[in-house]
Amino acid sequence: MVVITSSQRDVIFDAVRAMYTDVAAHPEKRFHFPHGRLACEYVGYPAELLDGIPAAAVESFAGVGFPFATAVIRTGDTVLDVGSGSGTDALIAATFVGPSGRVIGLDMTAAMRRKLERNARAMGAGPVEVLDGNAEEIPLPDASVDVVTSNGVINLVPDKPRAIAEIARVLRSGGRLQMADIVVGTLPSEACRSQPQLWAECIVGATTERDCLMGFEQAGLVEIEVLGRCDYFARSESPETRKVAAGFGARSIVFRARKS
Repeated sequence: MVVITSSQRDVIFDAVRAMYTDVAAHPEKRFHFPHGRLACEYVGYPAELLDGIPAAAVESFAGVGFPFATAVIRTGDTVLDVGSGSGTDALIAATFVGPSGRVIGLDMTAAMRRKLERNARAMGAGPVEVLDGNAEEIPLPDASVDVVTSNGVINLVPDKPRAIAEIARVLRSGGRLQMADIVVGTLPSEACRSQPQLWAECIVGATTERDCLMGFEQAGLVEIEVLGRCDYFARSESPETRKVAAGFGARSIVFRARKS
């Protein structure tokens, strides 16, 4: 396993921030990954959910799956969205939890946080709060949320065991996880994975499906169930990205789990 130094970790996070700042500010641009409403529809979001939130949230969507297929969110829940971006999932979650619930959007990219705040105000989504932070250091108390949702984030995180442990830490006993993320069939070489600037490409930092799910099992989550798999990069506008993704067997998965 590649050891990521602290300096490399900083460069990885800087590259990720730069990439998603661009997605927030310039959603009309072409990126190497699918984004926006077309990406939402491709991975399975029903039109009625997308129509119920501001278009400015959907235009900068950069998730990789439809985690709400897990059907784990209930009225009144406190939901943490790790890597909330411009707010597609956070705002959909707000419609599920209702006025008695609470949604916390956590993101390390300032442009995305500002966009989520504007979208929440435009929607009148009262229970939505926005926090600055990343998955390796979630700024919430132990056992403070009912549901964690995340979409295309853990593959970007250098210290995956730490991030998974943080997710388990903030979940209450019996709390639920819904997640979509990128996994690979063949791990990229150590030479590739040791280059921080490549992590923002969403493939280099990904792990195998087996290792991804095992990480959550080792953190104490149970009833882990994969509900779907998608050839996410098949919709990339970049022929090179499609080629690289196919070479590594990269795909997205959607799964759910519960904290015992």
